[in-house]
Amino acid sequence: MEINTIQINEENIAELISDNIELSKAQDAVDLMGNCFNSKTRKIIIHEKNLIPSFFDLKTGIAGEILQKFVNYNFKIAIIGDFSKYQSSVLKDFIYESNRQGEINFVKSIEEAKEKLIII
Repeated sequence: MEINTIQINEENIAELISDNIELSKAQDAVDLMGNCFNSKTRKIIIHEKNLIPSFFDLKTGIAGEILQKFVNYNFKIAIIGDFSKYQSSVLKDFIYESNRQGEINFVKSIEEAKEKLIII
Protein backbone atom coordinates (compact mmCIF):
# COMPACT_ATOMS: atom_id res chain seq x y z
CA MET A 1 0.00 0.00 0.00
CA GLU A 2 1.19 3.48 -0.89
CA ILE A 3 -0.21 6.85 0.08
CA ASN A 4 0.15 9.46 -2.66
CA THR A 5 -0.22 13.06 -1.51
CA ILE A 6 -1.93 15.44 -3.92
CA GLN A 7 -1.69 19.16 -3.18
CA ILE A 8 -4.35 21.52 -4.50
CA ASN A 9 -4.50 25.16 -3.40
CA GLU A 10 -2.16 24.44 -0.48
CA GLU A 11 -4.46 21.66 0.69
CA ASN A 12 -3.36 18.02 0.88
CA ILE A 13 -5.40 15.04 -0.25
CA ALA A 14 -4.15 11.50 0.34
CA GLU A 15 -4.80 8.88 -2.32
CA LEU A 16 -4.61 5.21 -1.42
CA ILE A 17 -2.64 3.42 -4.15
CA SER A 18 -2.81 -0.37 -4.16
CA ASP A 19 -3.92 -3.24 -6.36
CA ASN A 20 -5.11 -5.12 -3.28
CA ILE A 21 -8.05 -4.98 -0.92
CA GLU A 22 -6.82 -2.71 1.86
CA LEU A 23 -10.06 -2.01 3.74
CA SER A 24 -11.95 -5.05 4.99
CA LYS A 25 -12.68 -4.02 8.59
CA ALA A 26 -12.94 -0.89 10.73
CA GLN A 27 -9.37 -1.20 12.04
CA ASP A 28 -8.07 -0.94 8.46
CA ALA A 29 -9.73 2.49 8.21
CA VAL A 30 -8.10 3.55 11.49
CA ASP A 31 -4.72 2.38 10.20
CA LEU A 32 -5.19 4.26 6.93
CA MET A 33 -6.06 7.45 8.79
CA GLY A 34 -2.95 7.01 10.92
CA ASN A 35 -0.84 6.76 7.78
CA CYS A 36 -2.43 9.97 6.47
CA PHE A 37 -1.33 11.99 9.47
CA ASN A 38 2.16 12.02 7.93
CA SER A 39 0.81 13.91 4.92
CA LYS A 40 -1.11 16.26 7.22
CA THR A 41 -4.46 15.60 5.62
CA ARG A 42 -7.94 14.59 6.65
CA LYS A 43 -9.07 14.00 3.08
CA ILE A 44 -8.63 10.62 1.42
CA ILE A 45 -9.31 9.14 -2.00
CA ILE A 46 -10.03 5.41 -1.98
CA HIS A 47 -10.59 3.23 -5.04
CA GLU A 48 -13.43 0.71 -5.16
CA LYS A 49 -10.94 -2.13 -5.75
CA ASN A 50 -9.37 -1.39 -2.35
CA LEU A 51 -12.60 -2.18 -0.50
CA ILE A 52 -13.71 -5.70 0.34
CA PRO A 53 -16.56 -6.61 -2.07
CA SER A 54 -18.97 -7.22 0.81
CA PHE A 55 -18.60 -3.49 1.64
CA PHE A 56 -21.19 -2.90 -1.08
CA ASP A 57 -23.67 -5.34 0.48
CA LEU A 58 -25.06 -3.10 3.20
CA LYS A 59 -26.59 -6.07 5.03
CA THR A 60 -23.09 -7.09 6.15
CA GLY A 61 -22.60 -3.86 8.11
CA ILE A 62 -19.01 -3.55 6.88
CA ALA A 63 -19.62 -0.27 5.04
CA GLY A 64 -21.18 1.25 8.14
CA GLU A 65 -18.34 0.13 10.40
CA ILE A 66 -15.61 1.41 8.07
CA LEU A 67 -17.28 4.68 7.12
CA GLN A 68 -18.22 5.47 10.71
CA LYS A 69 -14.52 5.51 11.61
CA PHE A 70 -13.84 8.18 8.99
CA VAL A 71 -16.77 10.26 10.23
CA ASN A 72 -15.79 9.84 13.90
CA TYR A 73 -12.26 11.07 13.20
CA ASN A 74 -13.50 13.95 10.99
CA PHE A 75 -12.04 12.66 7.73
CA LYS A 76 -13.61 13.41 4.35
CA ILE A 77 -13.38 10.65 1.76
CA ALA A 78 -14.10 10.06 -1.88
CA ILE A 79 -14.53 6.52 -3.15
CA ILE A 80 -13.86 6.17 -6.88
CA GLY A 81 -15.63 3.47 -8.85
CA ASP A 82 -18.42 2.40 -11.15
CA PHE A 83 -21.30 1.95 -8.75
CA SER A 84 -23.95 1.54 -11.45
CA LYS A 85 -23.23 -2.20 -11.52
CA TYR A 86 -24.74 -2.62 -8.05
CA GLN A 87 -28.45 -3.35 -8.30
CA SER A 88 -29.41 -2.78 -4.66
CA SER A 89 -31.83 0.12 -4.28
CA VAL A 90 -30.73 0.42 -0.65
CA LEU A 91 -27.11 0.90 -1.74
CA LYS A 92 -28.16 3.42 -4.40
CA ASP A 93 -30.08 5.37 -1.74
CA PHE A 94 -27.07 5.18 0.59
CA ILE A 95 -24.76 6.52 -2.11
CA TYR A 96 -27.19 9.32 -2.92
CA GLU A 97 -27.52 10.38 0.73
CA SER A 98 -23.77 10.13 1.33
CA ASN A 99 -23.03 12.34 -1.66
CA ARG A 100 -25.70 14.82 -0.59
CA GLN A 101 -24.17 15.19 2.89
CA GLY A 102 -20.63 15.52 1.53
CA GLU A 103 -18.55 13.80 4.20
CA ILE A 104 -18.40 10.58 2.17
CA ASN A 105 -18.55 10.82 -1.61
CA PHE A 106 -18.98 8.11 -4.21
CA VAL A 107 -17.55 9.40 -7.49
CA LYS A 108 -16.59 8.18 -10.97
CA SER A 109 -13.14 9.74 -11.44
CA ILE A 110 -10.08 11.12 -9.73
CA GLU A 111 -10.99 14.59 -11.02
CA GLU A 112 -14.44 14.40 -9.44
CA ALA A 113 -12.91 13.12 -6.20
CA LYS A 114 -10.52 16.07 -6.02
CA GLU A 115 -13.33 18.50 -6.74
CA LYS A 116 -15.57 17.05 -4.02
CA LEU A 117 -12.81 17.00 -1.42
CA ILE A 118 -11.60 20.52 -2.06
CA ILE A 119 -15.05 22.14 -1.85
CA ILE A 120 -15.89 20.40 1.43
